Amino acid sequence: MINYYQTLGIDRDATPDQVKRAYRKLASQHHPDKGGDKNKFQEIEQAYRTLSDPQKRAQHDNPGFGGQHGGFAGQGPFDFESIFNIFGTRFQHPGQQRRQQARMNLWITLRDVATGGRKTISVGTPQGTHAVEIEIPAAINDGDSVHYSGIGPGGMDLVISFRIHPDPQWARQDLNLSIELTVSIWDLITGGETTLRDLLGNTLSLTVPPKTQPGTVFRLRGRGLSSRNGSAGDILVKLQARIPDAISPELLDLIQQNQAQ
Repeated sequence: MINYYQTLGIDRDATPDQVKRAYRKLASQHHPDKGGDKNKFQEIEQAYRTLSDPQKRAQHDNPGFGGQHGGFAGQGPFDFESIFNIFGTRFQHPGQQRRQQARMNLWITLRDVATGGRKTISVGTPQGTHAVEIEIPAAINDGDSVHYSGIGPGGMDLVISFRIHPDPQWARQDLNLSIELTVSIWDLITGGETTLRDLLGNTLSLTVPPKTQPGTVFRLRGRGLSSRNGSAGDILVKLQARIPDAISPELLDLIQQNQAQ
């Protein structure tokens, strides 16, 4: 059995915040978009999914007490037989036709939060695996639950608790998104235009005034997450400086002369 604590490089008594920080650091280092190993990145993802969920973490720490159960497409079918043993079966009001209800966790990405829309998940029952299409509410928050009536196998209700993976590049606060962008020190000194890509891959332009200090935060209004009521958050871009590897001796001399004045 894989030791997910070793995968994230943390102790068994690590707090949820320590688990999240370790995941963010490793996910950023090994992200395939940055040239990282895809298999290693997936192992880090699985470790975080397990250790950030109290029930799955307990099962990982005590493997003799039942297995783990997935709950969304790409990670195997959801096992309703086991979830019924934990949560029981719920029914409608007396006099109405009895309808089963099951609860599950569904891990999604921050990009899913940004796009919302329909998503197909795999649901497993003793009769086989079923594809179920659900609607993800736009700008849903981590831990929010949504009740889907009659869409499960056999017409059962699904109550899905949405969990959101921390993104290695973006941080979220309500509808606002924050990112750090590293640019050349000369861009901060002389000013100019720089670009970045948002969560959906759209290219955004940012005007950097001359004499901008490292750590300055710029706000791109209305480019954050959008809610169903039409309101939109902002993107906050914090600029950090990158010193060029090659600086000519003549330029260094000019800089030193200017500092001496």
